[in-house]
Amino acid sequence: MAVHRQRVENGGLILFVVAFTLALGFVVSSFAGALLWAALAALLFQPLFQRLLARWPERRNTAAAVTMLIITFAVVIPAMIVASLVVEQAASVYNQMRSGQINFASYFQQMHDALPQRLQRLLDSAGFDSFERAQASISEAIGSSASMLARQAFSIGANAAAFLLAFGVGLYVTFFLLRDGGRIGPAIVRALPLEPAVAERFAEKFVAVVRATIKGSGVVALVQGALGAITFWIVGLPAALLWGLLMAIAALLPAVGPAIIWGPVAVYLLATGAIWQAVVVVLSGVLVIGLADNILRPILVGRDTGIPDWLVLVTTLGGIDLVGLSGIVVGPLAGALFITGWQVLTEQRGAAAPAPE
Repeated sequence: MAVHRQRVENGGLILFVVAFTLALGFVVSSFAGALLWAALAALLFQPLFQRLLARWPERRNTAAAVTMLIITFAVVIPAMIVASLVVEQAASVYNQMRSGQINFASYFQQMHDALPQRLQRLLDSAGFDSFERAQASISEAIGSSASMLARQAFSIGANAAAFLLAFGVGLYVTFFLLRDGGRIGPAIVRALPLEPAVAERFAEKFVAVVRATIKGSGVVALVQGALGAITFWIVGLPAALLWGLLMAIAALLPAVGPAIIWGPVAVYLLATGAIWQAVVVVLSGVLVIGLADNILRPILVGRDTGIPDWLVLVTTLGGIDLVGLSGIVVGPLAGALFITGWQVLTEQRGAAAPAPE
C-alpha cells in the first residue's frame, strides 16, 4: 500500500510539474524569442562576465552591468545602425523597382544576349528566351506587397511598441542570467529527469552547438557579408549593404554559402561588359570571402559539434521557417540533441545487451 501511494504521489508530482511548466510557457510565449536570445547572449558572454568577476569577486552586479554595457556598445548599437541602413537601402530598391529604374527584364535580356549562341538556343528551347512571365510575377508580388503594407500601416506603432518591449525584456533578463547563470545552469542540469552523466552530456552538447552556431557560423557569416558588401561597393553596385546582408544569410547555410549571391553578380557583370568589376567580384569571392570561413571558423569554434552538414542545412531552413530568425540556432540545436539522444540510447542498449557466449 505504501509503495502504491508513493507511486501515485510521484505521478501526481510529475503531472503537476508538467502542467505548470506548460502554463508558464504559454504565459511567456509572446516573449519566447526575447528570452531565447537573452539566454544565448548570457551563455555566449559568460566567459567575459567571469573575467570581470575575477577582478571584482564581491561585486557580481557591477560585473554583470559592465558586461551588459559591452554587449550594448559592441553588438546592439552596431546591429541597430546596420539594420536601419539595410532597411533604407531595401526601401530604395523597392521604390526603384516600382518606378521602373530597376528592370529585371532588361538585365535578363542583356545576360541572355551575351551568352554563346548554342547556350542561347538551349535556353530558348527550354522556354527561357524572355523574362515576361517572371516580370509579371514580380509586378504582381510588388502590388500585393504594397497592399499588405497599406493594410498594416495602422499597426506600425503597435508593432514598434511590442518590439521595444520585447527588446527591453531581453536585456533585463540577460542581466540576471549573466549574474546568476553559474547557479541556474547546474541547477537545471541536476533537475533533469536523467542520469547525471547523461544530463551532463546533453548540457555539454547544448553549449557546444550554441557557441558553434553563434561564435562560429554567426560571426563568420557576418564577416563574409561585410566583405561582400565592401566588394560590391568597390565595383559600384547599388544597395551594397543589402546584398551583403543577403550574403551573410546565405553563408549560414552549408552547401549554399555566399557564392549563391556573388556568383550571379559576377556573371551579370561579365555578361554586361563590366570585365574588371566581374574579375574583382570573383577574386574577392574565392580568395577573400571563401577563405574567411576556413580561417575564422577553426579559431572561433574550438571543437566539432558532430552535426553533418546536410542536417545543419535542413534544420536551419526548417527552424527559420518555423520560428523565424531564432531558427538559426534552434534548428541545429534540435538536430544536435536528436543525434546525442540516439547515441546515448544506443550506448545504453549496447551496455545492457547480454554478452555472446
